[in-house]
Amino acid sequence: MDHPFRNWSAATAILLALGAVGWFVHDYSYTLPLRRPPAAQQEAPPENEVTPAAAHPSNSNPGSPLDKKKGAGTEAGPVIPGRETLDYTAHVSKLSNVATLRILAGDRTNFLGRNVIHLRAFVHTQNPLRMVFALDDQFDSYIDEKTLASLQFELHLNERGQKVDSVLRLTTGNEPAPPDATAARVLPGTRDPLGLLQYLRTVDWTKTPEVRCPVFDGRKLYEARARRISAAEPVEVPAGEFRASKIELLVFQGGVESKDIHLALYLANTPARTPVLLDAILPFADARVELVRAQ
Repeated sequence: MDHPFRNWSAATAILLALGAVGWFVHDYSYTLPLRRPPAAQQEAPPENEVTPAAAHPSNSNPGSPLDKKKGAGTEAGPVIPGRETLDYTAHVSKLSNVATLRILAGDRTNFLGRNVIHLRAFVHTQNPLRMVFALDDQFDSYIDEKTLASLQFELHLNERGQKVDSVLRLTTGNEPAPPDATAARVLPGTRDPLGLLQYLRTVDWTKTPEVRCPVFDGRKLYEARARRISAAEPVEVPAGEFRASKIELLVFQGGVESKDIHLALYLANTPARTPVLLDAILPFADARVELVRAQ
């Protein structure tokens, strides 16, 4: 039987990118294509694409009491984070701690002759949700170290006892499908959900009012538009108290905005720009994903 939320793949992919665990709200294993996506699924080229910022002046108040509590700090120049482990818990509607997410980032390696960053995410549902929807998924992303564009996105899904493994090689040309992966034709600068998360952490939000980029979720190509709407929001999560930049994220498909999806990402005003919170209002539920620890 199809899961009732299976059609919300765009929202759930973006949720994962922002540190959420939205993959559990649809039966992705029944919709994942194992062939090259047709060109008709591509969006118009994004506007205002920017490269990662080299420096970012402080916009926090280092003298405020909140900055002196654990986990907080003054804002400094953004950098591509080194090796790190981020653990999150998810609350959906009135249910608390229904899923966990762990993101491992920062491993540098060589991939297809290019210097890349290897990102990994592990998603698990928890009781009581796990009793009706057991999910244990892993996602692997290889992004170019300089541009943060995605080169390969892997989905290793185990949902309600059904397993799917898909290796998707992102290509912008007409190259034939590689023997060890499925070719996915995308626009230049396309990012997968994990790559998008890293990219948003590097943007100089004091100088760039909005960024746009195509995002491939393993099934379709969307356009994400992000803008900062607050520079120093107080945020309290299990990992501590922070001042954070609030980033609004809009999702477009076919040039049309998804009006019933509202996402807000909070990036700590610290050198690492750690994602500490995601608030999401979706047609089927409200979700809050909180940072538990960063190592």
